[in-house]
Amino acid sequence: MDNGGEINKAKSAKRGMAAQTRLIIFGLVISTVFIFLAACFATYSIGQNMNTAYKNFAQVLSKTLAIEGVELTKEMPELAKYDALRTNAVSVLKSNDDIAFIIFKDNSSKTIYTSKDDYPEQADKARITVSSPMVVKNAASTVNVGSVTVGLSGTIMDKVTATSRASLAIVFILAWLVVVGIIYMNSSIITRELRKLHQGVKKISSGEFGYMLDDKDADKEIKELYSAFNDMSEKLSRYNEQTIESLTFERNKLESVLMSIVNGVVVCDNHDKVIMVNNYAKRLLEVEEEDIINTQIQQFCDSSGEFCFSDKIAQYKDTPLDDDGSPMHFNIEIDKRILKCLISPMFTRSNAYVGYIIILIDVTKEVEMDQLRSNFISNVSHELRTPVTVLRSYIDTLYNFGNDFDFNTQREFIGVMNQEIIRLNRMVNDILDFSRYEAQNLHLEKTKQNIVDVIEDAVNQVQVLAKEHDLTISIMKEPDLPEVMMNVDSISRAFMNILSNAIKYSPDGKRIKVRAERSRDGEYVEVSVEDQGPGISEKDQKRVFDRFYRVENATHTVKGTGLGLHLVKVTVEKHHQGQVFVNSKEGEGSTFGFRLPINPAKEEEEEYIPKHQLPAESEA
Repeated sequence: MDNGGEINKAKSAKRGMAAQTRLIIFGLVISTVFIFLAACFATYSIGQNMNTAYKNFAQVLSKTLAIEGVELTKEMPELAKYDALRTNAVSVLKSNDDIAFIIFKDNSSKTIYTSKDDYPEQADKARITVSSPMVVKNAASTVNVGSVTVGLSGTIMDKVTATSRASLAIVFILAWLVVVGIIYMNSSIITRELRKLHQGVKKISSGEFGYMLDDKDADKEIKELYSAFNDMSEKLSRYNEQTIESLTFERNKLESVLMSIVNGVVVCDNHDKVIMVNNYAKRLLEVEEEDIINTQIQQFCDSSGEFCFSDKIAQYKDTPLDDDGSPMHFNIEIDKRILKCLISPMFTRSNAYVGYIIILIDVTKEVEMDQLRSNFISNVSHELRTPVTVLRSYIDTLYNFGNDFDFNTQREFIGVMNQEIIRLNRMVNDILDFSRYEAQNLHLEKTKQNIVDVIEDAVNQVQVLAKEHDLTISIMKEPDLPEVMMNVDSISRAFMNILSNAIKYSPDGKRIKVRAERSRDGEYVEVSVEDQGPGISEKDQKRVFDRFYRVENATHTVKGTGLGLHLVKVTVEKHHQGQVFVNSKEGEGSTFGFRLPINPAKEEEEEYIPKHQLPAESEA
């Protein structure tokens, strides 16, 4: 498309319009100056002509008065001449206000009569003074008998001049207005098409591609320009539609990719404003799209009012972009959820910086598991070190000084060693059970058994330990309990873990209640162990069956691996289709138990592990 040609034509038209406007203004100024000078010249000429005419009028008037004065006083005695001239002068003065004074003099320039004595105020207005001789013509000669001096105030001349000037001013103003009107009309006609073109260019520049100009009443040259503009507008419209479709497709594709990413994605521009966020990021940040879009990411805060990103974004912006090219990573905590964040800058193909992308990964469970594993390793190390240290110490003592001890002392030493070996064996069994029971294809051999037998055997095994703490264990069993499908060894070990915990956490001299009954819905056999220990908070109850999790507080100081209850959960729920439960109140004791289905669903074929390959049963 030849868009450059159309744009250049539009620019040329605009430049032409500006030059034409300047030419019109220049012509108007010249016309105005010319008309003004012509008006001034005409006014000056009229004034000069009026002045000359007025002087001629005064000359004629003085000559007329001289003739009349000669005729009036021709054969009149000297004493009567004054009255005659005075009467004539007064008559003339009253007949014309423009005459300021009249003076009659004899041939010796002696004043015979002057009107200044009678009309001094009127005489002061005189501006033009004209004198004419008074002569008497005889057959033989001409005799000068005196003179007449007339003074005119110029009032008529001023009025005529003012009227002439006003008339000329009106005429010239009308002429100027006519010229201005003609120029304006001509300019409007000429520039109307250019204004339409200018409007069209503004429409195009504002993005209204496809805008067309009507060339019906335009001149030939303007029609060609309009045609070029319309062609350019149509091509721009088609190009814009294609570009928008392409950009929309690419944006939709990008949004689809971002929305389908399993991690949270937040896209920010180079002013730190959020321009895009996917669904998973909204869930992680617990915000709605309209609450975060077009806001600065540094202003985001969690429910406690903490600015989660502010410090890290400031650190990122202080780091040179071309440092090493690797994304900056850090962890933030939002409402007790730990998120791993990766910040990567965004560049165009021309390496222009346009913003950055923040990848959000929920690592709460991983961090917790790392912490639990760390605690587990620490606990196991401590738990293993204690019995090993005790065994080594007692064995070394017996080996070196056994002959010095009596039988009872030796028996006491051997009893302590036996308890530590039992404790060590239990920990090793828990670790082995955890490793094997977590296997995906583990299949335990199950037979129909009476759960009461398992309970009684386990209670008998822990009686010695219970007596050491003065604990009473009572069994309450519902008569005629149905048999259930189970692996006796694994269920026995699960029940033993629950019962051992009850013994560990029960104060000396208390009572432990063991129940075996049918569940309320009649679908399960339910086994529970109730102690009178310190109890467990509601928060800890939700996680007490998690692996490596241990309840630690001022009361719960009993050491362990944190695997016992998790193995109970895996054994019952994963391998026996049952359920585990806990009911507890802090300070009022706890009830742990499990339910085994009376009629379990048929299990899929899994890897079979014979009984002799299962972990050895723990001893009480």
